[in-house]
Amino acid sequence: MRRLIPQGLWALTNRDLKKWYKVPFIFIVSLIQPLVWLALFGKAMNISGLFNSVTGLPKEMVNQLGKQIMLSTFGTSDYFSFLAVGMLSFISLFTAMFSGMSIVWDRRLGFLDKVLSTPVARGVIPMAKILATVIRALAQAAIVLMLAIILGMDSSHITPFGLIVTFTALFLLILGFASLFVTLALRSTSWESQMAIMNLLNLPILFSSNAMFPISYMPEWLQPIARINPISYSADISRQFLLNSPGMVDPILGLAYLTTFAITLLTLGIVLSWRYLSK
Repeated sequence: MRRLIPQGLWALTNRDLKKWYKVPFIFIVSLIQPLVWLALFGKAMNISGLFNSVTGLPKEMVNQLGKQIMLSTFGTSDYFSFLAVGMLSFISLFTAMFSGMSIVWDRRLGFLDKVLSTPVARGVIPMAKILATVIRALAQAAIVLMLAIILGMDSSHITPFGLIVTFTALFLLILGFASLFVTLALRSTSWESQMAIMNLLNLPILFSSNAMFPISYMPEWLQPIARINPISYSADISRQFLLNSPGMVDPILGLAYLTTFAITLLTLGIVLSWRYLSK
């Protein structure tokens, strides 16, 4: 069994994880942003409450009309549940973006030079960073889901199988984006440039997906971009299995798309590490 695991993979992975589980403050701080989005933005955007301003109709009829419009627009009776499931993909993206920073600091502090002088294969170095990011991001997504349920997310359709499919989609999403940002950091020596790349891509990737709003209501020029955005597929699959919402694609096709995305970028990162990762 040990021969199936590349030499040094777990040692390097555990080294990155120690920065996380031995300093709980960092983990707690990483949850603040999605919690703020859920508690403030998600609750403040009480879209279903807008229908209460309709006058001239019985309150029961207004409530029924509002519910039908919400179901046809968001696939669920309240916007908070729609956003909460989208936040699972958002926290995964946010965590994956920081995967490359570890390589930048290892290079600056001299640790990377020490690793490169050992028998550990160069491809193992980005694999360890990616694996640590996947473990950390999945744990954070699980906590965000529990917090969302506590805050009022619709949990009536959640099943063990649905959770397995949802976290499979999140796993593939994290694997792909972590591979991308680790690859971008292979030759970087400046954390400022890495942060600039993250800040440049963060919000465009998020807002060009269906994490916060349905694709069908986006501008026509943005819809094709959203339909190829991996976050859209991850969020779509999650909503199908956690909220029983209609999806834009069949879950099998969505998982196949995410698998292709993840494998392509992971392979690219490992191949480029052999060529560009040097002392």
